[in-house]
Amino acid sequence: MKLAFVFPGQGSQSVGMMAGYAGLAQIDEAMAAADAALGSSLTALITNGPAEELAVTTTTQPAMLAADVAVWNAWVAAGGPMPSMVAGHSLGEYAALVAAGVLNFDAALKLVKARSQAMQDAVPAGVGGMAAVLGIEPGPLAEVCEKASQGEVVACCNLNAPGQIVIGGHKTAVERAIVLAKEAGAKRALLLPMSVPSHCELMRPAAAALAHALNNTAFAAPNIAVIHNATVDVAGDAAAIRAVLADQLFKPVRWIETISKMAEQGVTHIVECGPGKVLAGMVKRIAPDVKCLTLSDKAAFDSALAEVAAG
Repeated sequence: MKLAFVFPGQGSQSVGMMAGYAGLAQIDEAMAAADAALGSSLTALITNGPAEELAVTTTTQPAMLAADVAVWNAWVAAGGPMPSMVAGHSLGEYAALVAAGVLNFDAALKLVKARSQAMQDAVPAGVGGMAAVLGIEPGPLAEVCEKASQGEVVACCNLNAPGQIVIGGHKTAVERAIVLAKEAGAKRALLLPMSVPSHCELMRPAAAALAHALNNTAFAAPNIAVIHNATVDVAGDAAAIRAVLADQLFKPVRWIETISKMAEQGVTHIVECGPGKVLAGMVKRIAPDVKCLTLSDKAAFDSALAEVAAG
C-alpha cells in the first residue's frame, strides 16, 4: 500500500459538519484552538449556522482549514499511518502544509484569514462570478472562455475531474461563457453562488496582498511531500512555497493532474481528510484504480483507520 492524503477546501463546508465526529477529542481541541487564534467562535457558527454566514469566504476559509486540521490531528493521535504525499484542493493546500509540518496551525489560520480578506477585497461584490461546467473537456472550454471574454476575464479555474470544470472571472463574461459552453456541447453549465472568482487573473491583486503575509510567516521544510495546485510539483524551499501559494490565487487548480501524478507515483490509497466526500468523487473519476477512503464522520474515520492500518 502507498498512501496519500488530500484535504478539501471551500465548497465542502456545511452547518453541522463536525457533529459526526463526536468521540474524537482532538476535533474539539483543534476547533477550540482555532477559536482562540482568531478571537471568534468558528465552532458556534459551524454548529449552528446560519449557512449564509458560513458561506462568506472570510468565514468559510478558516472554518474549512480548522476542520481539515482537526481531522488530521485525530488521525495522528489514533496512530494512523503517515502518507507518503499530500495535496489540498485550493484552500485545502494550507491544511496539507500543516500536515506536512511546513506551517503550524496558528500561523496557517492567520494566513488563511489574510488570504480570504485579500480575495474578498480584490473584486467588488457583484462583479465576479464562477460557474460549474459539465461534460466538456479543458481544451474546448478554454476556447469558449477566450470567445466569451470580450475584453473581460473568464478562464478555467478548477480542473476538478474529467468533464467537471469550474470557470470564473467577470460575472458578465462568465454568463456569456455559459451560453457558449452549452452551444459547444457542455451537458450543463450553471452559475455558482460565489462572488469571489478564485484562481483567475482577477485575483492577482489579492496575491500581491497575500505575499506580504506570506513573507512575514515562518515556513519549515516539509516532512511529507506536498504536491502544489499551481505547479503539480513539490516546492524546494520556503521561498518557493511562498511563491507558489501566492501564485495559486490567480492560477488554476490542476486537480486532475495532481491525482494523476499520485497514481503515476504508485499511490494505491487516497484518504480525503476533512468533512464531506467531494474530493473522493473526483478521485474516482480521475483514477478509478486508486482506492479512495473518506474521514467524513467517526464511522468513516474508524473504517478507514482499520483498513489503512491493516495494509
